[in-house]
Amino acid sequence: MSLLEVENLRVSFHTRTGVTRAVNDVSFHVEKGEVLGIVGESGSGKSVTCYSLMGLIPQPPGRIESGRANFDGTDLLHCPKKQLADIRGKRIAMIFQDPMTSLNPYLRVGDQIIEPLLIHGGVSKADAVQRALTALREVGIHDGQNRMRSYPHQFSGGMRQRVMIAMALITNPELLIADEPTTALDVTVQAQILELIKKLQSDHGTAVVFITHDLGVVSGFCDRVQVMYAGRIVETAGVEDIFREPKHPYNKALQRSIPAMQAKGDALYTIRGLPPDLSKPIPGCPFVPRCEFARPECEAPVQLEAVAPSHESACTRVQQRTLQLAETPLETSDAAQIDEAFIAEN
Repeated sequence: MSLLEVENLRVSFHTRTGVTRAVNDVSFHVEKGEVLGIVGESGSGKSVTCYSLMGLIPQPPGRIESGRANFDGTDLLHCPKKQLADIRGKRIAMIFQDPMTSLNPYLRVGDQIIEPLLIHGGVSKADAVQRALTALREVGIHDGQNRMRSYPHQFSGGMRQRVMIAMALITNPELLIADEPTTALDVTVQAQILELIKKLQSDHGTAVVFITHDLGVVSGFCDRVQVMYAGRIVETAGVEDIFREPKHPYNKALQRSIPAMQAKGDALYTIRGLPPDLSKPIPGCPFVPRCEFARPECEAPVQLEAVAPSHESACTRVQQRTLQLAETPLETSDAAQIDEAFIAEN
């Protein structure tokens, strides 16, 4: 059985202007020790999906309309709040996108790092401090004694992110959710943070859900990838197949949009149009208005279905075998070097 199984998750936000269907019938699983990447444009539902599992959606205006999320036998969406609180921070941890707004500016860093241990670990404060110092060394902060007495504003962006990682991993969680942990960092620090997460994940055997919009990062970091668009999963497969054999036009378009893969002097490729308004019903494929391969049959409802071994797509034409997407120019070996190329150029 998978460590985490999410089935038919629907999340909406009820506001004065209407109902926004942020997550629409999303199902996926995460295996023990696996790194699952979730990619897509901003507003595609990546973060809302994971925040829902952690009970972090503000209610109201947010509302979990339906679904279940089985984590090692416990339904995270319907279990008592106390049971969820016992799991959150101990067995499931999260690295947030912006550490400056996630760390409490009024508390010393050391107090914030040891808090999960004092709440969940059942250890003394002295033992918690020693484990915190060890955690800081693991994330590359060696002057732990002095740093524990500092406040978040006294750290750089990269150092704050390291503190967030130390806090997330100090209880040795079974599942780590990383919500775009490198977005606000420069490329050299990004590479260091990714290498750090990968090493710690390998050492502790932690499963990771990695949320990002950077396909180059995904190619060298994840085992399996699911592509989200307009609150739905439109394609999911192993990382090799996602790049070598895309089975949805949106995935193909995302790969064509990577600037590092464009020939010098050529105009940068952009996906035409804008994402759809999620407050309005979308009966068919939500990518139709922006898709260069769209046909009238694409207006009909479509579900995520297997189109190849361990490869699922929500494209009607791919399912009907009337569309064969050409091999994209992005190979996983090339994509894994994108960040290195950026670093060399800058």
